[in-house]
Order: sequence, then C-alpha cells, then structure tokens
Amino acid sequence: MRIIAGKYRSRILKTLKSDLTRPTLDKVKEAIFSKLGTYFDGGVCLDLFSGSGAIGLECISRGMNEAYMIDNNPDAINIIKDNIKALQASNCIVWRMNYMQALKKLKDKKFNLIYLDPPYRLSVYNDIIAFIYDNEMLDKNHGYIICESLKDEIIEEYKELKIEKSVEYGIMKITYLRYIL
Repeated sequence: MRIIAGKYRSRILKTLKSDLTRPTLDKVKEAIFSKLGTYFDGGVCLDLFSGSGAIGLECISRGMNEAYMIDNNPDAINIIKDNIKALQASNCIVWRMNYMQALKKLKDKKFNLIYLDPPYRLSVYNDIIAFIYDNEMLDKNHGYIICESLKDEIIEEYKELKIEKSVEYGIMKITYLRYIL
C-alpha cells in the first residue's frame, strides 16, 4: 500500500498483517480522490476505523490541515503511528477507542471528509451517519461522508445527507454522501 499523490506521493505504508483489517485498494483510493478533487486547500479529515491510517495520511499528503485516525485495535494503532513516523507527517491525531467514544469526543468538531470503513457486517453506517448529522459534524458546503462497505450493505440517506454516488468494486462499494439542501 502506498500514498497515491501529494507531499508523500509513492511512499509505502505498513499494513496490519491479519484479516482484521482490509487496506483500501489503490485503484479505489484513486477513484475516491478523483471524485473529491485531487488536492485540498486545508480542511479536517476523520478516518474512523482507520486500520493503517492510509486514508487520513492520503488527506494530509494532499493538503488537509488535520487528520483524526481512530481505531480500537492496539496493533492497528501501532501501525498508524509507525506510518506517521516514517512519513514524518504532522497534524495527525491518533486515538485508540471505539467509534462511538470517538464520535462523542469529536461531536463539536467540523469535518470536510469523514471516512467510514468498519469491519464488514458490523452494520453501523446508518447510526454513525445519523450521529454525524444530529451533531452537525460535517461541513455543510464542502463536506463528504464516504462509506466503504460490502456491496449488499444498505446505506441510507438521513434528512439532508443524501447519497450523491455509489460505485461497486468487486464485492465492495463506495458510497458518497453530502448535504443536499
């Protein structure tokens, strides 16, 4: 796995050697960041269920100001910290806690990108989307929630948070949600 573009372009990232995490494929990351815009002029990312930290680090590499990387697995946290250290990346906040603890702790923060990639079959997407909406955690003008899930997982719209696009890649899909007022 590697950083696709930006300041840390082509740098290799460590991944957890187990079946507990699934690194996001490079072609999927390329498609996501092609949709969002190649580079960012600041902003804040939340990489919930972070795994290796690849999404948060890609955001930092492409110009976001901060990336919050959350995972409950201590081995994943060590990998994230190793990747940050290897890149000498700054403005990366790493927390070992479950997703709901993190969301409650961050409920007063505004994000430009929230990436949700929980373990497949955990079926927490819709609860998380509702929490994000109810606590106004997503930038209403330029914010996206991106869900990486199995293709048969049902991701629901919530009030003004609407599905803008959904793309399948083999057994998984990427769903883009944003405010449509």
